Parts: sequence; structure tokens; C-alpha cells
Amino acid sequence: MPTKHLIIRHLTCISPTSAVIGLGSEMSGGIQDVRAEDIVAINSESGVRIKTGIGRGGFVKDIYVRRMRMNTMRWVFWMTGKYNLHDSSGGYDPNALPVISNINYLDMVAENVTMAGSLDGISGDPFTGLCISNVTIGLARKAKKLQWNCTDVGGISSGVVPKTCQLLKDQGSDKRAACDFPQDILPIDDVKLKNCYFKA
Repeated sequence: MPTKHLIIRHLTCISPTSAVIGLGSEMSGGIQDVRAEDIVAINSESGVRIKTGIGRGGFVKDIYVRRMRMNTMRWVFWMTGKYNLHDSSGGYDPNALPVISNINYLDMVAENVTMAGSLDGISGDPFTGLCISNVTIGLARKAKKLQWNCTDVGGISSGVVPKTCQLLKDQGSDKRAACDFPQDILPIDDVKLKNCYFKA
């Protein structure tokens, strides 16, 4: 069954060896409609990580992240279609290709970053519909010379510093890209939390 309609809000995270938000690698049932906002990441390997590989199938789509602040990061954006490749024993379906589409990032600020983004899709099965808008990334003193490494991905960008790779077509800094954040209300928004306590 797919994982759908998730909300992640008001989170502060320190994750030196992993991602603040990670989607995959096991996602054969699919991941859809994840909304993350007002996140603080400190001393973490990556802000948002999407990982999959040939043979996993499934999908990651309709992902929305906004108002994320990061400090001391290895990557801000990290996604790969080559995560934990299967061996050649035949225990998986090489035709089970994942679908990664409609991934949206907007209104983000990062400081002390080694590399802005490593976006690595799958040859013949590219990650599509990426949108990055209004993102400012301050580089670390020992930052990589190549700030964006992009293969087999497609999408648009607007108002991103440092400028993204050519596969994310720049719409111009004065034109905010259409990285929409959904305005509808999910059922989880209507859940009323109750206070509970234990009296000794």
C-alpha cells in the first residue's frame, strides 16, 4: 500500500550521518503527497534525500517542502536512482523502474554547505518535474567547486543561489517558478490532540 498524505511540521533535527527527511529506498508501495514545512536542520548530511534504484519499482511523487532553514550541511538536495543496486543473482525485476516526479522545494535558506545538490536519476527513467524556487545556499569555506551535479533529471528553477544545473531550466530570478504548495486541508489537520498526564 502507498504511503500518502503526510504532514511534517515544526521539526528541528540534527542528523550528522543521514538526512533530515528521507524518502526511500524501500518504496515499492509508493510515496505520494508529502508536505513538509517550517523545518530546521543543523549539522546534517542532507536536508531532503530521495533514494531508489532499478528493481524497486513504486513511485515518489507530489512532494512539497517549504520554509526550511539549514546550517552546516553536506548537501541541501540529494537524490539518487542508484541506491543499493541489486546483485546479478536474478532476485529482482530489472524492469521494475521507479517513478520520481513532481518534487517541489521553495523558500529555503542554508548556510555552511559543502555542496548544493547531487541529483542523479536513472538512465532511460529520469526523475521529472523537479521545481526549486527561492533558495539561497551559503557555501562552506571548503565547499566543492562543482555545486550542482545533475544527471537524468528534469525540471525548472527560479531565484536559486548558487545557480542550478542546466537540466533545471532557470526561469529567471524575477519570475518565481511554479513550485506550488497545496492549499487544501488533509484529514490529519482536523485531528484534535488531547492532553494526558499521569498522577502518582
